[in-house]
Amino acid sequence: MASENRPLIELQGVSKRFAGVQALTDVSLSVPAGQVVCLLGDNGAGKSTLIKILSGFHGPSEGKILLDGVETQFTDPRDARARGIATVHQDIGTIPLMSVGRNFFLGAEPKKGVWPFQRLDIEKANRVSVEQIRRFGITRVRDGNQLVGSLSGGERQVLAIGRAMYFGARVLILDEPTSALGVKEAATVLRFIQAARAEGVGIVFITHNAHHATLVGDLFTVLIQGRVAASFKRGEKSSTELLSLMAGGEQMEDIAGELAVLAPTVTTTPLGETQ
Repeated sequence: MASENRPLIELQGVSKRFAGVQALTDVSLSVPAGQVVCLLGDNGAGKSTLIKILSGFHGPSEGKILLDGVETQFTDPRDARARGIATVHQDIGTIPLMSVGRNFFLGAEPKKGVWPFQRLDIEKANRVSVEQIRRFGITRVRDGNQLVGSLSGGERQVLAIGRAMYFGARVLILDEPTSALGVKEAATVLRFIQAARAEGVGIVFITHNAHHATLVGDLFTVLIQGRVAASFKRGEKSSTELLSLMAGGEQMEDIAGELAVLAPTVTTTPLGETQ
């Protein structure tokens, strides 16, 4: 599905204070349909607070939240989920000793039979969960009775994200989904992000990994100390510039300059030669 470049959710001039501590200051962020918005920044930059505002856990102290262009307020995370805003956290939230099918429908189990004799429709849970996971390229899972603990980290991430999409997520907030994964497993999750984007889902991809961000990102926002240090589109900055921004931008350049002045002059000698 082609992107309509229409914001599904948007923050305008959002600030957040906690007991005198300014966590966010005048932050604006737009998440269009069918695009990946990479949210980057060091620890303490304000990413977690921003996620919680987008997902309905916190309300802003100042500023506006717009959903489909209409100003709104979320009463709590359940309200946000009901309106299509789903968050998949770094710890995933799956239960290793429970089956794929049960994990996929956890809290929303399909039933069969007539009340008061309804019971869990485990056949449907297993069939749908496997179909959804395989739809996004995870072919190793063939049986919904398979325990989630037997899945790799990347496969668990795909299970959690696929579950959110099945239940109607229009905006996916992915909190460091590749941080604890190896190269191959991270590639599985990045392919899934690309597939979700192709279906018109708006994605907020929170990451410390500049390489992963540049592989899938369409829009980039860098936070430093609760403020937007830079916002740009794919191709407008190099990976090196992105890393510099994440590390503090101009502050890091200033420090490098000071170190160069303080460092003693050293004459280097090529290998194999003597002075």
